Amino acid sequence: MIGLLGFVAIWGAARFLAVPRWLYWTLTIQWWIILIVMTWPRWSDVPEGGTTEKLTAHPSIVGGDPRGWLALGFLAAVVLAYRNALQRVRAKAAAGLADPVPQGTPAFREAELDRYARHILLREIGGPGQKRLKAARVLVVGAGGLGSPVLLYLAGAGVGTIGVIDADVVENTNLQRQVIHTDQRIGMAKVFSAEIAMRALNPFIEVRPYNRALTEANAAALVADYDLVLDGTDDFDTRYLVNRTCVAAGVPLISGALTQWEGQVSLFDPAKGGPCYACVFPVKPAAELVPSCAVAGVAAPLPGIIGGVMAMEAVKWITGAGQTLAGRLMIHDALYSETRVIGVKRRQDCAVCGGRQG
Repeated sequence: MIGLLGFVAIWGAARFLAVPRWLYWTLTIQWWIILIVMTWPRWSDVPEGGTTEKLTAHPSIVGGDPRGWLALGFLAAVVLAYRNALQRVRAKAAAGLADPVPQGTPAFREAELDRYARHILLREIGGPGQKRLKAARVLVVGAGGLGSPVLLYLAGAGVGTIGVIDADVVENTNLQRQVIHTDQRIGMAKVFSAEIAMRALNPFIEVRPYNRALTEANAAALVADYDLVLDGTDDFDTRYLVNRTCVAAGVPLISGALTQWEGQVSLFDPAKGGPCYACVFPVKPAAELVPSCAVAGVAAPLPGIIGGVMAMEAVKWITGAGQTLAGRLMIHDALYSETRVIGVKRRQDCAVCGGRQG
């Protein structure tokens, strides 16, 4: 007990007497060493006729066991090492973020640096990558099964401006898989329900809800205001419209789709020489061949898996980390826990992007 009181006395004195930091740590370490020395077993403590295996802590007024004090010291060292590493990361991030910030993007606050520390620790992202995330403008088409995890992860990752367009309202049947919505928000427009959840998760981002359908009349103007588009809709007319609009605007498209137990994701960027959605899927399939989730059903966690991949692709594209799914199509079979990636190529005769040079 006295051993612990000694630490309390040192810490209290350091706080109220403004003891220099070096002296505070010197006294703490010295007291820790004293505790170990005073409780360390001695040869005289070995019972007559006994062995060293029967050695116990030396009786001392300070109390405790040397193993306990050693464990406390090790734990304190780990905590201090982590704290110092985090401080160095923040300093590095601050140095990285000292580069010119894209026009119109505010500097990071201290709370943001703390929030995004786990990103900044990654060498592939770091401070510069987090700065690019903050400056990015991403449009998500659809706030349903795929849109839910996409929107939550983009918000959590710190994407500075996130637009979401959807004309639907939250229904009870959505809640089995559309995790961004809640029972209390049944009947509310999905984009406003999503906005509430995203702002609650991250107050440092801008959310732009568009409570309307994406149409030929509004698609071009909307897409032109963003750097990247993610499409998680479940009807082919909208998918082809999003693709045509992105190709015309030169904006990359991350497209995801799912049904029952399977899902797929790819990144389409014909402006960089890759295929567009129509290159891979040139003909709209018959409705009975690819039924919607409302008709065929869908496993609840599947949108989270595919939507998470879509969000990851967005983070990689924005930060320049790793290899994206550009020119590749990832297909996931949740029923048999199989994932495969196949190469996809641009078609020169594509009616949407065939005449455009990468």
